[in-house]
Amino acid sequence: MVAPESVMAASEWFALAPPIVLILTALLLLTVDAIRPDEPSNGLFAGISAAGALVALAFSVWYLVAGEAVNGGAVTFFRDAIVVDGMALFFTAIFASVAAMVVVASFNYLEDVDNTAEFYSLVLFATSGMALMAVSNSLATVFVSLELASLPSYALVAFLKSDKGSIEAGTKYFLIGAVSSAIFAFGISLVYAATGSLLLTEVAAGLADVDGLAGVAGIGIVMVLAGFAFKTASVPFHFWAPEAYEGAPAPVSAFLSSASKAAGFVVAFRVFVEAFPLATAVAINVDWALAFAILAVLTMTVGNFAAAVQENVKRMLAYSSVGHAGYALIGLAALSAGGPHNADVMGAAMAHLLVYGFMNTGAFLFVAMVEYWGVGRTYDDYAGLARKAPMASVAMTVFMFSLAGLPPFGGFFSKYFLFAGAIQNGFVYLAAVGAVNSALSLYFYSRVVKALWIDDPTGSSLDAVSSRPTGIYAALMFAAVATVLLLPGIGPVIETAQAVAAVLFA
Repeated sequence: MVAPESVMAASEWFALAPPIVLILTALLLLTVDAIRPDEPSNGLFAGISAAGALVALAFSVWYLVAGEAVNGGAVTFFRDAIVVDGMALFFTAIFASVAAMVVVASFNYLEDVDNTAEFYSLVLFATSGMALMAVSNSLATVFVSLELASLPSYALVAFLKSDKGSIEAGTKYFLIGAVSSAIFAFGISLVYAATGSLLLTEVAAGLADVDGLAGVAGIGIVMVLAGFAFKTASVPFHFWAPEAYEGAPAPVSAFLSSASKAAGFVVAFRVFVEAFPLATAVAINVDWALAFAILAVLTMTVGNFAAAVQENVKRMLAYSSVGHAGYALIGLAALSAGGPHNADVMGAAMAHLLVYGFMNTGAFLFVAMVEYWGVGRTYDDYAGLARKAPMASVAMTVFMFSLAGLPPFGGFFSKYFLFAGAIQNGFVYLAAVGAVNSALSLYFYSRVVKALWIDDPTGSSLDAVSSRPTGIYAALMFAAVATVLLLPGIGPVIETAQAVAAVLFA
């Protein structure tokens, strides 16, 4: 007879189902490829990958809707090194959603590419690393899961081995990622030297009593912050992002700019709030909220101004993703010690990352479809494209206006709650800078819409727009529908995000 304690332990293990499903699916892909090495299986691999991502998504949503994790009923493993709570499930749902759209779209994008099983397995291994980042409750597990997400990402950027741009982008991404990992690891070692622990709660306790090691702890926190800034492509550590996103296969650009960015933020949210409580950090002269405020202003402004002068649509989206990192940084920058609305502003940032996951992935998938047709990458190349692909152009229009923050699209509401949270917590200037940057972004997003619907075609490149790549179309439409459906659901989404964020401040 099974003891009740064993039954309870088995049920708790189901809380780790999302990352476990992702890892098993990646291993299944490699196994099937090893058994059938000479048979074309692109469709089979894409189907297995999408099924695995959707099952992981279903588990995440199920646990989230069940409510226990949202209300603080977290499940811990390995002596608290891993914690499954509402925040982890919320972000895992984002990762799994983006991964599902990317693998479905890749079915067409990889039609003429060998070794597709490796591509899909790399996407799922990277997603599982992101899911583990979300549940990491120790600086050690944070670093290991960060590398598990990063190493497959380097390979994905350089996956098109016959494309010089892809190889160059992957090499640069790997070298810069290695440097940022080294900085991050060195920062962790200094924090450990000062506090004597890697568990986030114990780091916080140690930080309150560092005695003569306050300087060591302070330098360690700053280096950890720099590591996160690299991973989230925040200014001035953003220079790798446009190169990597432009050179990578378009579905990979969508994956990195949405899921990878969200993974960086979930770790930053948890580590800085739990391990480095703001009041304690300020006491040792490390005001990380002020540092994030400077990063947020610089990232929003530099990202949007750089996007405004681009003629290449893919590169414009890359720089605009830098700008959106600045908006999300408000979730940390607008925190204050004991602030009454800390959970509101952080929850709003989480909701913005969810909406951003659909609208930005959809925008890059539209670029992937245009690349599939061989139309080109500039605004001029997009001229008149709506006459050939009206439904896809409608979807792209939704993504552009939502990214710009125009009502009534999802991006408007997520930015509204984000800026409102910052104002309520006393950071009016952050909301003002965000609003001005949103107004600026309307210029370059509307250029895409103008090219699609108003401009006349300038050449014969649109003649190639005759096929309908089923996978890319399906993923594109799913992203558009999800973006629109978030309009009536934005209230529950915001409430859920703020509820799971409140657990960190309890």
